[in-house]
Amino acid sequence: MAFLSSLPDGRSLLAVYVQPRASRNGLICIYDQAVKVALTSPPVDDAANKALVVFFSSFFKIPRQQVILHRGQQSRRKQVIISGLSEEVIRAKILEEIADRDAGHNT
Repeated sequence: MAFLSSLPDGRSLLAVYVQPRASRNGLICIYDQAVKVALTSPPVDDAANKALVVFFSSFFKIPRQQVILHRGQQSRRKQVIISGLSEEVIRAKILEEIADRDAGHNT
């Protein structure tokens, strides 16, 4: 899946599509080769960008310094660099979360 790739230095590059002003924070789905993330923060004064870093830091249980907004500061489409976790671990955790979310909606 194209939403995640490895950088030459071993870090991972994650393609993200942000839905600001959502009712709650969370992963929604894989959308157009990106991970769609809902954030309660509005897209003003860098609030959504900061919330995205905090969200992924908490989601992957890693320090905030290991989550870097690489590209897309002014866009819904963003690229986030994640260090300290393998591409396989990141992919598995994202897909598991989306599958759990989908299973919860079907019951």
